[in-house]
Amino acid sequence: MEERGNLASPRKSNRGLPVQFNSKFSVDKAHAAQRSLAKRVTGEDNLPTKIHFVAGTDVAYAGKVSIGVATVLSYESLDLVESQVAHVETRFPYIPTLLSFRELPPTLAAIRKLKNPSDVFLVDGHGIAHPYRLGFASHLGLVIDKSTIGVAKSILCGKVGRMTRERRADLTDKGAVIGAAVETETGRKPLYVSIGHQVSLKRAIEIVKHCTRSHRIPKPILTAHKLANDEKRKHLKCM
Repeated sequence: MEERGNLASPRKSNRGLPVQFNSKFSVDKAHAAQRSLAKRVTGEDNLPTKIHFVAGTDVAYAGKVSIGVATVLSYESLDLVESQVAHVETRFPYIPTLLSFRELPPTLAAIRKLKNPSDVFLVDGHGIAHPYRLGFASHLGLVIDKSTIGVAKSILCGKVGRMTRERRADLTDKGAVIGAAVETETGRKPLYVSIGHQVSLKRAIEIVKHCTRSHRIPKPILTAHKLANDEKRKHLKCM
């Protein structure tokens, strides 16, 4: 899983082989689209009181192929119920702040294969804790019209406040709380949890903590990550 937070050169890809820009593509227009879509994101819970299934997503890259994985786990036991894999051609380069444009196609392809519905999706990336308030988790939530939570391993924007006894600290940007730093494992770096769509920050943190057992990363995302890497190795052996 990638540390998603480094505002590096926008024309440098660090995931898979380099992908060329479409000559008509405009980073400025993409950011404008994010600002517009961000207005539709809601932090109001659209979750049942009792959650039954939780999903996780991740993407791996093998050559010019994007491998999307979606997993569904029982919320109570965190046992794997279903996993789906999708291979699609990588058509968008790695550009910090525009990760969703690259990872939506493989992720959606995997999600559309799922037979079991999920109440909430944990996404390896940011939600509204994003310079344009529309990270991958928020963009995905709008597209699938589901509750989504951003779970990232590094900060893309904002500053972290003081850690509380509950092992969380507000992540703020321009005077607004955009997420939280959450310690899911003692002595390890925190995760950065943010609203994706249709969930409150308080509920998002509760869900992430519930889904984190013997590892720093929530099990739905960790399971998707392992499956994506396994699929990547298989793909590379066949190349």
